[in-house]
Amino acid sequence: MEVKMSADLQQFIEKFEPSKFKLMTKGIEIRGINDLHRNINQAKDLIEKMRLNLVVSHNAEMVCYGGFD
Repeated sequence: MEVKMSADLQQFIEKFEPSKFKLMTKGIEIRGINDLHRNINQAKDLIEKMRLNLVVSHNAEMVCYGGFD
């Protein structure tokens, strides 16, 4: 199944940190982030500043992901 990326999502990836993104069927995954809270806030601020039609979605499970790497 091919995942199509919206123009807003493409703009966000180009501005945030393009090398850390993995495209998935339900959105994107950002990898290699140490300070999750700070990066979530930066992402939300960037989305608002650029007036992109995007939503940051996260949960506690994501904090534990990769916790034993």
